[in-house]
Amino acid sequence: MSTGISGTWHLIGIGGIGVSAVARLLHARGAEVQGSDVRESQLTLALRELGITVHIGHDAAHLAGVDVVVHSTAIPETNPEIVAARAQGLEIVHRSEVLGRLLQDRNAVGVIGTHGKGTVSGAVTWLLDAGGHAPGYLIGGLLLNYNNNARDGDTWMVAEVDESDGSLVNSQPTVAILNNLELDHLNYYKDWAQLEQLVLRFFRDNPRLELAVLNLDDTGARRIYEQLDDVRARGVKVVGFGFDSPDAHYQGAKLTNQRMRGAFTLVHRERGDLGPVEISLPGAYNAANLLGALATAIELGVPQEVAREAITAYRGLENRFTLVDAGGVEVVKDYISHPTGIRRVLKAARGQAEGEVVAVFKPYRFTMIHYLQDDYAEAFEDADRVVITKLYTAGEVPIPGVDTDLLCRRIRERCDEVTYVDDIEAIPSWLGDHVDAPATVLFFGGDDLFQVADAYVTGRGGVA
Repeated sequence: MSTGISGTWHLIGIGGIGVSAVARLLHARGAEVQGSDVRESQLTLALRELGITVHIGHDAAHLAGVDVVVHSTAIPETNPEIVAARAQGLEIVHRSEVLGRLLQDRNAVGVIGTHGKGTVSGAVTWLLDAGGHAPGYLIGGLLLNYNNNARDGDTWMVAEVDESDGSLVNSQPTVAILNNLELDHLNYYKDWAQLEQLVLRFFRDNPRLELAVLNLDDTGARRIYEQLDDVRARGVKVVGFGFDSPDAHYQGAKLTNQRMRGAFTLVHRERGDLGPVEISLPGAYNAANLLGALATAIELGVPQEVAREAITAYRGLENRFTLVDAGGVEVVKDYISHPTGIRRVLKAARGQAEGEVVAVFKPYRFTMIHYLQDDYAEAFEDADRVVITKLYTAGEVPIPGVDTDLLCRRIRERCDEVTYVDDIEAIPSWLGDHVDAPATVLFFGGDDLFQVADAYVTGRGGVA
């Protein structure tokens, strides 16, 4: 049992994808686990099947007999269970602190970065499994190869480490992967310098670190890579990967993309051509994700032949370029809301689309629109038409002049046909009136927008 994992733990927001993963691992390590959330979901039902008590609704009475209360940044201080826990003097810990405890007595791979953390984490898990390491994992998405988001491992763990609120420094993995780095989560970070210094702390202040793997094609990750001499000096191996960087230790070459697939040649800077790689995920951005996973797995002792064969069968995560056919219209769901991620997904869709490409986007936070509006102006250039719906504010205070009207005007700088549909439930009807097969419709947002996407698929005679 991991140090600090005992007693009865109550997790607020236990139905969240990240918190539910923590709940699974605490349960696997022998703790008594319970939690609460505002609604039932497939995640809460799955936790109940494990024997974990899940309360629907938040109430101080749920804390009877509890030793530790776990919360995430999304839980406000006014939550009645947080208030009661403080009044009772219970131990209150952030989800990231629990993650740190769960990793501290295992060989652990921690994946950080603005985009692709879940995809890379899942791929590393899959490759280590193929290499006989039987890793545990904790990932903020449902892995299609495993059909869940967490399991325990005796000696190895792989974790997606969230940098959105600065809590990444609570984890000290033995292996750290930085896939890419852009200024995001502008409700927390005031500027690039703050983000950069925190990520450098993640590498520098970790005495357990043995291997660091960074994407040298990404400007932000390369900036971190170039500042790690002090980490190298203490014996940490620092490895770079990329398609366009000749100084990368692991290089991808001759990239080709086909429908929902890709292929490239894996090359090592010293060892030369390691052979062809075939992947089952679309787009250049996924090829980069999987190149990083291959580099990590090979460095950790997975034979490159085994890794190259295994990566072909890696299927990714639910709602990361999840594609279904709806009567000749291909419908894609993707959680991404950052403009760089949207641009990458649309580029991949355009590369395999028949007919027009339509993007449906539910924007997120005033701060995202305000600070990244120039990037949003470019993000949708591969779409023929864009549909914007009501902003999810996440409780932020409005910024004067920053709203969906501004977002629509900026997107029209690169895409002429931009339509605002205020009622999210009306989107299937709008699409039915304006989109004919063949076409590709991409939904960028969260669970409520994906329910709309499923309704659209069903309405066209498809299976959601």
